[in-house]
Amino acid sequence: MIDMAKPSTTRTRSQQWFERSQQSLVEGVNSPSRGGAVYAPGPVFLERGEGSHVWDADGNEYIDFMMSFGALIQGHAHPTLVEVVSQAMARGSHFATATSAEVEAAERLRRVVPSAEVVRFTNTGSEATMLALRLARAHTRRTKFLKFEGHYHGWYDPYLLNAHSHVPEQLGPRENPARLPDSEGIPASTFDDVVLAPWNDVAAIERVMKQHGRDLAAVITEPIMANMGCILPRDGYLKRLRELTQDCGALLILDEVVTGFRYAPGGCQEYYGIQPDISTFGKALGAGFPVGAVAGPRSILDHMRWSENMVLHYGTFNGHRLTMKVAAANLDLLAADGTYQKLHSVGDAAISGLRDVFRRHNINAIVQGFGPMFQIYFTGRDAIHDYRDYCAYVDTHLYSRFVHRLLERGIYMTPSNGLHWIISTAHTDSDAKVLIEAADQACAGLA
Repeated sequence: MIDMAKPSTTRTRSQQWFERSQQSLVEGVNSPSRGGAVYAPGPVFLERGEGSHVWDADGNEYIDFMMSFGALIQGHAHPTLVEVVSQAMARGSHFATATSAEVEAAERLRRVVPSAEVVRFTNTGSEATMLALRLARAHTRRTKFLKFEGHYHGWYDPYLLNAHSHVPEQLGPRENPARLPDSEGIPASTFDDVVLAPWNDVAAIERVMKQHGRDLAAVITEPIMANMGCILPRDGYLKRLRELTQDCGALLILDEVVTGFRYAPGGCQEYYGIQPDISTFGKALGAGFPVGAVAGPRSILDHMRWSENMVLHYGTFNGHRLTMKVAAANLDLLAADGTYQKLHSVGDAAISGLRDVFRRHNINAIVQGFGPMFQIYFTGRDAIHDYRDYCAYVDTHLYSRFVHRLLERGIYMTPSNGLHWIISTAHTDSDAKVLIEAADQACAGLA
């Protein structure tokens, strides 16, 4: 049991590993979201995980609410998945040829995702969204596509526009957003085919689609905006977006890399009743193993069939046998009775308790989201509806201070406000209570 009366501030071994790592790795990490810029003065080096708990290099124990950025839908070292991996590895991890494992994983995905007539597996969510756009362009014979401010669809060059927060003065008018690349090394011409628009605004998307709709191969969107924490779609927004894309012949790509298999067996498209043209998945699909997937009708995905004019998609590790075994077993576990009721119940209890803590401490903060995914915003607003709200009204520095206080009290979470709290099947009501108690202590003197 975590003893919050004795906050843990000793991370000597983590700091030693971080100093050592910087001799061999850029910034000492393999993704900037893990580095010292986020976890000042340095990241926590985790060494072991079991269920909803993790232990760092110094032996400190935490309840994990980051869950590998949402990938660990079953928590750490789920016994069934450990057994699956052990048995599969003993017979050979990967053959780079056809296997029954990839067939079984695809069958299970098709069974739960309403729009999935056929599937193609990739290695990451980023690869899946790259492929989805290539398919949309081949199918429509158009080149332009629309992306929304604040949405992140992987690190593919054309997607890296306005995906990270900026000061409000840099954003430009809603009617004509400033184009803010998220990376150096991308030619400006890469964005010539990108139409940029604010999200969650029906009037804005109707205006943009009237102007550009007939030129668009696709509109790509997250069903819940997960790159600025957890921003829910306004009532009817996704359905209106579906109508507008159909009217102009553009494909709707629903990026469920974050939300897939989290809110319902079939993802947000099942939860909200949306039928996209192409869906992309990742994270929770692999339950901790790297994987992505593109799903949709044969009429679109058949462009990948071998021919002179095919949509090319190669990959030595596509449909990796070990990953496919895990994905199939993971989807079976998620199909068990009561799984999603528990995910929602534990998450809603945590959300309710956190809201009560902030009220009692008279701190301007909201907890936004529901069930298996949510985020805390330190703000005087009643809700954060889009990218511009996030950039203008959210105190991300106060959030980082708050999370560092939680880390000292045995709650593991990223201090980045643009990510989100994750509930896995391993989390319990007891974990939610510990979180609420830790938050209560962390709020003392915070404001």
